[in-house]
Amino acid sequence: MIFPLRLLAAVVLAGPLLALAQQPGLKLKPQSFLLSSPEEDAGTDPILFLEADALAGRTDERMDARGRVKLRSRGRVLSADALSYDVRGEQVEATGNVRLDRRGDILDTDRLVFDLRNDSGSADSSEYFFRDLKARGKADKLWLDSRNRYRAEGTTYSTCQVPEKQWYLALRKLNIDRDKEKGTAHGATLRVREVPVLYLPWLEFPLSDARKTGLLSPFWGTSGRSGFEFTQPIYLNLAPNYDATISPRLLAKRGLMLNSEVRYMTRDLNGIFLGQYLENDRERQGETRYGLSLRHNQMLSPRVSFFANLQKVSDDNYFVDLSNRLTVTAQTNLPRDAGISYNGGWWNALVRTQTFQTLQDPKAPITPPYFRLPQVTFNAQGTNVRGLDVGMQAEYVNFSHPTLITGQRVIAYPSISYPLQTAFVNVVPKLGLHYTAYDLTSQGVSDATRTLPIFSLDSTVTFERTTRLNGSAYIQTLEPRLHYTYIPYRDQSRLPVFDTGVADFNLAQIFTENQFVGGDRINDANQFTAALSSRFIDPSSGQERLKATVAQRFYLSPQRVTLESTLPGSAVSSSSGAVAPTQNRSDLLLALSGRLSEAWYLDAAMRLDISENRPDRQSYTARYSPRPGATLNIGYRHLRGSYEQVDMSGQWPLTERWYGVGRYTYSLLDQRAVTTVAGLEYNADCWLARLVVQEFATFTGVSNRAIYLQVELSGLSSLGSNPLGVLRQNVIGYQRVNTLNQGQYQDDYYPSQ
Repeated sequence: MIFPLRLLAAVVLAGPLLALAQQPGLKLKPQSFLLSSPEEDAGTDPILFLEADALAGRTDERMDARGRVKLRSRGRVLSADALSYDVRGEQVEATGNVRLDRRGDILDTDRLVFDLRNDSGSADSSEYFFRDLKARGKADKLWLDSRNRYRAEGTTYSTCQVPEKQWYLALRKLNIDRDKEKGTAHGATLRVREVPVLYLPWLEFPLSDARKTGLLSPFWGTSGRSGFEFTQPIYLNLAPNYDATISPRLLAKRGLMLNSEVRYMTRDLNGIFLGQYLENDRERQGETRYGLSLRHNQMLSPRVSFFANLQKVSDDNYFVDLSNRLTVTAQTNLPRDAGISYNGGWWNALVRTQTFQTLQDPKAPITPPYFRLPQVTFNAQGTNVRGLDVGMQAEYVNFSHPTLITGQRVIAYPSISYPLQTAFVNVVPKLGLHYTAYDLTSQGVSDATRTLPIFSLDSTVTFERTTRLNGSAYIQTLEPRLHYTYIPYRDQSRLPVFDTGVADFNLAQIFTENQFVGGDRINDANQFTAALSSRFIDPSSGQERLKATVAQRFYLSPQRVTLESTLPGSAVSSSSGAVAPTQNRSDLLLALSGRLSEAWYLDAAMRLDISENRPDRQSYTARYSPRPGATLNIGYRHLRGSYEQVDMSGQWPLTERWYGVGRYTYSLLDQRAVTTVAGLEYNADCWLARLVVQEFATFTGVSNRAIYLQVELSGLSSLGSNPLGVLRQNVIGYQRVNTLNQGQYQDDYYPSQ
């Protein structure tokens, strides 16, 4: 039987098609639906559509088709110059300009043998494209083992768009397993523009964002202290709930360093362990260098939890010599604490021990903090108890120190408040009694106690009105606030100073009862704080677009308590103690923050010295971010007598593919740069590169400079920790350039049929 006409739909399995046609509600579906439809139910025959210039054969035995042949079934389209179909065996042999489109996976070849029943087959001299992976290649021999598994020999693999060939892998063997979401290559040679640059006998890479064992992107760098360095992270997906990353780090001047990171998580616990080990540091006469860190959290029961934070390094210079991040090198006290906490709902308790390793700058030594061996705390808060809020704060600490005065301290602070609240008025009177007792008998001191009543009254009124700003409607609030505090004077100069300092005077602290942080000092007070805030709120979204605040504290009687301690061996002497306020009012605090437009952000704060009528502290930050990947930040920070800095950072597209990124912090007092970061990023779709130069101060008068280069091949590995961590740390609003154009991948070389 020969059909000389081109058939739009020659039905191979007519019976099942007629049965479907009789079903109510059956409608024609576009071909895209056929390609993306769910898998057929097991045990049912697929519906086949065959069209060609000429057809010959029997529909129950064998069909031969020639001339512009197209065989379609659910999820696949096969086109060729000629095709033979064994109906009973469900075997297809296609020749001449063969293309198989199987749910986005496209195969081009001159000859294909395909089993429709098992969705498997083989092809010689083929070219393939996996649309969802954005990957392509050519293979001498290709096997389709199932719908989700491929094998190839003598093949290439790349994620670059045709006709570009920026990079590709030349492979002896390749296995693609979508069920396990991984690709495995044997005998892999990485070629960049046809130039071989790296050979790997074995390589495994993920096919999705799921965690997979394999090599992460390496990174190269150089620093003044360690010379050239190369790091190759190796990721180990050990189980669904724990993994590890082993990162050998070669330092040209020092030797081979081993970095490790282990993460674990179960229903009741989680944690992370970091370890670094350098056995023979040639720059330190063969000294062994190491760093250890463990953060662990565990629920022992629904109410009882255990935590540990343990950190240790081999020497004071460890971070200065071996770290490339400013936040790490700035660490001086490494905590080592562990404890158990109990959450009783309206009350909680904590028992812990806490010690520190203090890293000393030889040109600016500091006094190590006290150890708490142990510390026991109890906090309770009951709300609406017959209209009252009741609270209790209690603490016991045994303070230990190798050189300073030691002892034990007990604190008990019960309080009661009576909130009075309406829709626009909030008044909260509060009364408490703060009791403190010290055991200093080992220091020859007795009767070291303190008892102080504390009274405060906090009141806020909120007014609202509708207004317009720049042509837009807003809700404007006016919120005056008054906070009064009374604490009688007690001489505390014979009490030690274990863990107490003067709180920073800002808008968060101005409404607190005590100007000191810690339990060793409580200021005397007969004062009130007045503040006025105004906010502009978008009525459609409820978003706060602008907020302005001005606040000041007024002293009705002079304060007398300072940090001064006359006890022998105290950390704070009369010469270094804080000076009590001598004026009848504090400095003036002003703040302005908000989102001025969709692209502009502003945050400004000032502390105005009223005695000299000039700013004592200033902080101004402006950010311009019109779109992702385009961000500019500029800031100015000033604390009189301490620092004055200008800070600029940003990320900006220079061309379609090039991005500039950097940060520059300049000290006006020292007349030198404190932090400098400059980088270039190139995004070529199928690969990207980062070059980052960083210089920052470490010890007093000492700086460190480092240069890092990283190349990422898209689809083969995820990013390593450097220099990406440096950019995120230094540039507010930084985004990875390879995420900015996700979803814009275009490839017309393999159009859907």
